Amino acid sequence: MSASESTPEAVGLRAEGRVARRQAWSRASRWILLGATLLGLVVLVVLGIDNAITGIPALDWDFLVSYPSRKAELAGIRPGILGLIWVLALTVILAIPLAVGAAIWMEEFAPRNAILTTVRLNIANLAGVPSIIYGILGLAVFVRLMELGPSILAGALTLALMILPMTVITSVEAISQVPPSIREGSLALGATRWQTVWNHVLPGAMPGILTGTILAVARAAGETAALIVIGAAAFIAADPSLSFAGLLDSFTTLPMQVYSWTLQTKPEFRANAAAGIIVLMIAVIGLNALALVVRDRLRRN
Repeated sequence: MSASESTPEAVGLRAEGRVARRQAWSRASRWILLGATLLGLVVLVVLGIDNAITGIPALDWDFLVSYPSRKAELAGIRPGILGLIWVLALTVILAIPLAVGAAIWMEEFAPRNAILTTVRLNIANLAGVPSIIYGILGLAVFVRLMELGPSILAGALTLALMILPMTVITSVEAISQVPPSIREGSLALGATRWQTVWNHVLPGAMPGILTGTILAVARAAGETAALIVIGAAAFIAADPSLSFAGLLDSFTTLPMQVYSWTLQTKPEFRANAAAGIIVLMIAVIGLNALALVVRDRLRRN
């Protein structure tokens, strides 16, 4: 019998009953999910175009370097940009070493028992907690219990807690992708467990770790709810102080500045808010693009 004659259509085979219904649902779900994806993309494009039409006329160099003002035509986002950079830099310093260290312990040194399973389960659950819950935790612990107030340090600690579970999960996955033969070869040549991890496992996992880190920072860059809860300012007409003493100063970020403009009744501030959203979108898209470039570059190397 030829190949064409042996196909199910040629011999008249056709699913019936429950199998046929499952196949029909499978085909229907494909189109339903495709339609949902396209609907989301269409809504995103429409919102993006509307935001661009409203915000581009207000977006210029003066808008980027000016301080907030009660006059919409004079208002800018300089403190928001500088505050966002300062908070994100401190967040990375606080969260990333702890996240990578936890991932190394979980994947390389922790005994495979019920304790490790419980730790993994709780980290996975924490990754899905809404950001406002982290804001409430930051308000209770950092702002009130530790008496840091609504400061840059309190905001960075809160954001560090928020991105920590996601960064741990991505780091664990990156480390687990390193082939076991690399570990076995290093140990067979006389290297210690830590030397193997430091010189072979971490370099091999670095593309995935950096990708997860950059994506987590991109999430923190657009965070507003947690910062509102801890008391971040919506209006600051001064640059943040880049010193240890300045860590206890009040601060604002670009998302907070945009949020404050959306609450204004004057329609002129809506253009400012749209322009701020464009700047924030460019920053987030740039971070995501940077994650792809870094991952591909390190994998080639």
